[in-house]
Amino acid sequence: MITLHGIPNCDTVKKARAWLDANGRPYQFHDFKKLGVPEAGIAAWIAAHGWETVLNRKGTAWRALDEATRAGVTDAASAAALMRAHPSLVKRPVVAWSDGRTTVGFDAADWAQRR
Repeated sequence: MITLHGIPNCDTVKKARAWLDANGRPYQFHDFKKLGVPEAGIAAWIAAHGWETVLNRKGTAWRALDEATRAGVTDAASAAALMRAHPSLVKRPVVAWSDGRTTVGFDAADWAQRR
């Protein structure tokens, strides 16, 4: 089973969910706002993709942080702690595919190759 992690009102998550639905790919949705960021998940995502990829530094949530908080993110541990405290800082969507691999972000061409 595919698990799509994200926030329901995120435009990229909406596109990803629409793509999965249109392509007949059943999935479970893990809502960061309601369920939080899974502790084991965030560690695995960072290990697989690097904290720089998993931490969304382009969104409004990042820009809303004060400069000291942003400057305090210097490694995987500090990034993970901040993402747990502010789920909107996780780049979305994070997808756990049925083969055990994960992806960060939405890429329709890449997703079409996955089974």
